[in-house]
Amino acid sequence: MRNNFEQHPTLYLASRSPRRVELLKQIGIDCITHPADIDETQLLNELPEHYVARLAREKAEACLLGLSAEQRSRPVLAADTTVALADKVLGKPENDNDARQMLAELSGSTHLVHTAVALAFMNKIEVVLSTTTVEMIGFSEQQIEYYIASGEHHDKAGSYGIQGLAGAWIKKIEGSYTGVMGLPICETAELLRKHHIIHI
Repeated sequence: MRNNFEQHPTLYLASRSPRRVELLKQIGIDCITHPADIDETQLLNELPEHYVARLAREKAEACLLGLSAEQRSRPVLAADTTVALADKVLGKPENDNDARQMLAELSGSTHLVHTAVALAFMNKIEVVLSTTTVEMIGFSEQQIEYYIASGEHHDKAGSYGIQGLAGAWIKKIEGSYTGVMGLPICETAELLRKHHIIHI
């Protein structure tokens, strides 16, 4: 049975990320941003992939709590992205110095980018995980300073965005390019198709 979302699918996005909004538009999804503010502290001994999956689920749950009963009839999508360097989580930088330190650690590294996507719909929440291996070239302190001055590091896991200037440092990826951006399109579309929200 086809549902009301097929012609103009609209969902609530538990994020303020313009990148995620644009990626959803790419697959024909309109969204209403409804950011969910949660405690993003990593638990003791929590693995990076478990950490992002938990945060994505908690963001979806928090978003639901802020919606009316009528609004909850629409799907809620949440996502969380983190960079993991040898099981060390590199989240969003607290300030420029924090970003400098992260970028110095990532220089010349092969690291993982985990993005978990949670869909809350019809009284159920399902979470999928995308993991991408990213190989970076080595870069200098001067290059880091140039990047910091650009401001692109703000609000980015690991202090970099693959779709911006830092793309010049990415030698190779194995996995999802859009997952590194913050929303793996293939996995997200599969999740939405499974629940008959899209048919593409």
